[in-house]
Amino acid sequence: MPDEPTDGRDAAAWSPLESAGWYAARNATTALRDALVHAGLEKDFPYLRADLNAFGHGLVELGRVTPDTAERLAELLRLALANGFGADHDDANHAPTTVEEHKGRT
Repeated sequence: MPDEPTDGRDAAAWSPLESAGWYAARNATTALRDALVHAGLEKDFPYLRADLNAFGHGLVELGRVTPDTAERLAELLRLALANGFGADHDDANHAPTTVEEHKGRT
């Protein structure tokens, strides 16, 4: 509307780089990529990427994988759970997410 107050920007100029959801998705994708590299699975997730949905919520796209890759991933998760990594995991040692880092940007 012509008399509607604006902040000097129009919706067409919106960028995902200004979205907290994008930073969260990018950070999570990077963390997952690093873990997959460490586990030797980096080539098994060719579709891994950060994304945003239509509402600006960050998503991590894992993509399609082979049955063998899914079995290897399941085994890694089983090992992690067997070694005490689970729902009661203490996040005190968890690195800050990019969303937390983004809040400090100007």
